[in-house]
Amino acid sequence: MGANWDLLGNEWAVRLLRGQVASGNFRHAYLFTGPDGVGRRTLALRLAQALTCTNPPVPGEFCGTCRACRGFGRGQHADLLVIELQEGDREIKIDALRELSRSLSRTPLEGKYQIGLLLDFQLASEEAANALLKTLEEPNPSVVLCLTAPDADSLSETIVSRCELMRLRPMTIDDLTRALVAKLSIDEKNAKLLTSLSGGCPGLALRWHEQPEILEQRSEWLTAGVQLLYANRVQRFAFAEKASKDRTSLRNLLLVWLSLWRDVVIRTTHSSAPVSNPDNEETLAALSKQITPAVAQNAFQALERSLSRLDTNVNTRLALEGLLLELPTL
Repeated sequence: MGANWDLLGNEWAVRLLRGQVASGNFRHAYLFTGPDGVGRRTLALRLAQALTCTNPPVPGEFCGTCRACRGFGRGQHADLLVIELQEGDREIKIDALRELSRSLSRTPLEGKYQIGLLLDFQLASEEAANALLKTLEEPNPSVVLCLTAPDADSLSETIVSRCELMRLRPMTIDDLTRALVAKLSIDEKNAKLLTSLSGGCPGLALRWHEQPEILEQRSEWLTAGVQLLYANRVQRFAFAEKASKDRTSLRNLLLVWLSLWRDVVIRTTHSSAPVSNPDNEETLAALSKQITPAVAQNAFQALERSLSRLDTNVNTRLALEGLLLELPTL
């Protein structure tokens, strides 16, 4: 494994966790926060590898080749219990937490520790979050819980206070560009584009490099987002009917549009901040000539509100129709 647990960025977090594992003073629960693709899940799994490796080269490290390292590295191990939003559900349900509690009350099947990985726990129902509290308040010495969420504010203060908070941050444009050139052996121009589009989140950059079809979908969503500004209400509602059928896809669509409107805000206010879509400079230039800073800011805020509503039980079609009515008509 590399000096940074084979992770890009957040070296401080790796140093802290490595030191805790080496000294035996690690916590029974961690909360990893930050944007999608910043490395929350990956860092949790690296921690699991460091805790369970059967042949560590030095304290706090892991070999990467033993059965435990391979299993946790893939996210598939008998002592790894994953809780996440199930397809078709709008929230993580209490039944999943009850099952987790039962499993964690048992002895680890293969190693010294069971690892509970609770992904995007901001999506948990109130009942599920309350059920987790009991597990957090009565920690089993052979259990380590790893929660992920966009930020600490999206969870209750009671849960946050019982976890070691690890606030992960995106990498700078220059640092991630250099890291991608070295890791992927691609030219600097492509690396810089991936870095810009990902907002400095290495997981997103790597995923888009491996799956170019995601970037093709992004390009289609950006084109649709601009075309809808010239569309009438009937055309906008027809788009909403099709685009709102899958909640996850709709969320990804709105995130792409949010990046577009952030760029328009940057251009209309003549900010020196880097844009998220440098490959769409012509579009940004055209929009910034037609749209005032106030209109751009209003559109950006409308998208933020719509994304927040998707985390509730809102009707996706009504939410998208409402957003499209708030976007300007050119």
